[in-house]
Amino acid sequence: MRCTLAEIHGSCSDQFTALRDAFARNLDSGAEVGASFAIALEGEMVVDMWGGWVDEEHTAPWDRDTITNVWSSTKTMMGLEALMLMDRGELDAHQKVAHYWPEFAANGKADMEIRHLLSHTSGLPGWEEPVTTEDLYDWEKSTAMLARQPPRWAYGTASGYQALNHGHLIGEVIRRITGLKPGEFLAKEVAGPLGADFHIGLDPAHFDRISPVIPPPPPIEPRAGDPLQAALPPIGPMLSAKKSWGEGWRTADIGGANGHGNARSIVQIQSAISHGGEALGGTRLLSAPTLETIFEEQSNGVDRQLGVPVRFGIGYAMPLKAYREYIPEGRLAFWGGWGGSSVINDLDRTMSFSYVMNKMSEGVNGSPRTEEYITALYQAFED
Repeated sequence: MRCTLAEIHGSCSDQFTALRDAFARNLDSGAEVGASFAIALEGEMVVDMWGGWVDEEHTAPWDRDTITNVWSSTKTMMGLEALMLMDRGELDAHQKVAHYWPEFAANGKADMEIRHLLSHTSGLPGWEEPVTTEDLYDWEKSTAMLARQPPRWAYGTASGYQALNHGHLIGEVIRRITGLKPGEFLAKEVAGPLGADFHIGLDPAHFDRISPVIPPPPPIEPRAGDPLQAALPPIGPMLSAKKSWGEGWRTADIGGANGHGNARSIVQIQSAISHGGEALGGTRLLSAPTLETIFEEQSNGVDRQLGVPVRFGIGYAMPLKAYREYIPEGRLAFWGGWGGSSVINDLDRTMSFSYVMNKMSEGVNGSPRTEEYITALYQAFED
């Protein structure tokens, strides 16, 4: 059916009325400025809705083709790319990283395996050497720095969120195998064939469709034991959300953080995870057995960067009540982005969900609005 509530456009199945209503409430209250939602369920796009504005000044509406920076929701694309190479027999999660990237063996990393990169258990949560955000745009420089630095702790013993370097670590392996950086691989092998409007390394021709993120308010003061404070990376670079407004950030290949798209494009791609390897429209990206790789638990405990308990499989997080109690148990592969964006692949329900917005919350991963929407999402399966 057509969504008819004020300022909401697109389509929304009656099954997900609670989600639509929550979106409407947040638009009306100003808690939300502009956002999009999408749900693929059992082979059909049953929700594809958007609404609000591209900026705080309400100068233009968020429309069907508006895109924005989704921060760490981009990491779900890195997981998918790695799984695709595993499916082709070109990558082995239990093979040493140095097998594909010989320079990586330096400083005690000779036996580190691909699964450690994909589960944030590498002990490499960032760059040890002095580094600026602009250095992230230089692929050769940023990956060479990672290759020569030692782990901060014994890899495989605990997760430590790879906030900004996740895509560089996995992406260099992808490049060594395919000759393509992660954004190039995504465009050629995934987004292009699917007709999905998602980009890692955005062509300036698309800049006029971007809704710039609205940075979150800074914490009033540091609080001892606050997970947000624990999440601030002790190694560089420190990042301002306003960096994402610049051409350098937008056009760079930062597979851990600078994906640009909307909820529809994310679900078009990620539906391959929840639908047995076949994305919406019938394009097969994976074989069903490869999907089981995701659920090989690699860590389950307090993340050394996020400061909260997280359970990681290979390429995705898995449900853990102590981390996200509103995400149900089962065969779910998920992650989200700074300020609130979210991606859930629910293999038990053959469902993929995404929420993408411009107004960022203070949350490093998720937000109160994210919780409200996901709670409403799962109410639809209880009624």
